[in-house]
Amino acid sequence: MSDFDEMNLGPRWYVIHTYSGYENKVKVSIEKVVENRGLGHLIFDLQIPVEKEIVKNDKGVEREVETKLFPAYVLIKMVMTDESWHVVRNITGVTGFVGPGSKPVPLTEEEVAFFRVEDAKEESFKFKEGMKVKAISGTFVGYAGVLQEISEDKKQLTILVSTGKRDIPIIVEAKDVAIDE
Repeated sequence: MSDFDEMNLGPRWYVIHTYSGYENKVKVSIEKVVENRGLGHLIFDLQIPVEKEIVKNDKGVEREVETKLFPAYVLIKMVMTDESWHVVRNITGVTGFVGPGSKPVPLTEEEVAFFRVEDAKEESFKFKEGMKVKAISGTFVGYAGVLQEISEDKKQLTILVSTGKRDIPIIVEAKDVAIDE
């Protein structure tokens, strides 16, 4: 696999094939390895394309359900080197990269645009401090308040919730929050 370093194309999107149902485990494992080994300069982003829809159960209660668009696949933006290939390839649940033989093929610009992986993060994060927001899932579902603080990685939000007698700050995951209109 030493030809990866010579043909380095810079950061590109690749597709990892996983065991079915292991997509989230693979994503978390790779994120931990990147953090622990300091590989942020090689592996930049991981995404599992999902589609959200609202379904009703037999009692009429609505809830949001995520469906994986490509089960058993994870998209990864990385610089393909021997080291990054080896790290990803040896994660439990990964069966390999998509491409002929063991040679990963990056997604074309048209494919990246079609899957909307580049702009998905930009579009999905619409929060600004001072906005009225509401928790739509997670521990604090139903709580609403004013957005006080956004974490550096934009994954956690601090919301000031009014309980009538006093205001209480709660920390929630950004994915569990919607703008309250």
